[in-house]
Amino acid sequence: MRLPALTELSPRQQEISDRIASRRGGTRGPFLVWLRSPELCEKVEALGAYCRFESALHPRLRELSLLIAARHFDAQYSWNAHVGKAVDLGVSAESLQALAAGAEPSFPSGDEQALYQLSTEVLRDHFVSDQTFALALAEFGERGLVDVIGCLGNFSMLAMLLNTFQVDLQAVEAPFPDVRGYAKVPVRATER
Repeated sequence: MRLPALTELSPRQQEISDRIASRRGGTRGPFLVWLRSPELCEKVEALGAYCRFESALHPRLRELSLLIAARHFDAQYSWNAHVGKAVDLGVSAESLQALAAGAEPSFPSGDEQALYQLSTEVLRDHFVSDQTFALALAEFGERGLVDVIGCLGNFSMLAMLLNTFQVDLQAVEAPFPDVRGYAKVPVRATER
């Protein structure tokens, strides 16, 4: 990580860290960065908890939205921490392998495909077509669609923080062929 370890916490940092640990089993990863701004940390953790555990989206779609944002931002930490959870919840491992490889995935579930299409348009193009909006609205309803965008925003912020501060990567095989550590690498045509 680019910042030194927190060796002493202020009373406010300790209070927030204890709350995070009670909900999440420990204070680690991105929270070790966010704690440097305790008020932001508290608000980000609450938003993240809503997106991960309480939003109107099915847990399978929550995990998929996190992975879509993680791949968009090349956030290996998030990907590694959540890909297994998404598969356990029923997201196709083959579809996730295609997403990780930078290929166009084909999700067998209509709600997953709608989520991918909406998320990709907004993250890549910054706009959403009328057709995609109508599809997502029909699939998720108003509250669900608002939650999709809120969760994507939260997971995108998470990805940017992880990459900017180079939060420690797990010792696993790199999930993306075009990223090593915290840098893009050229991909040979045979690897695509």
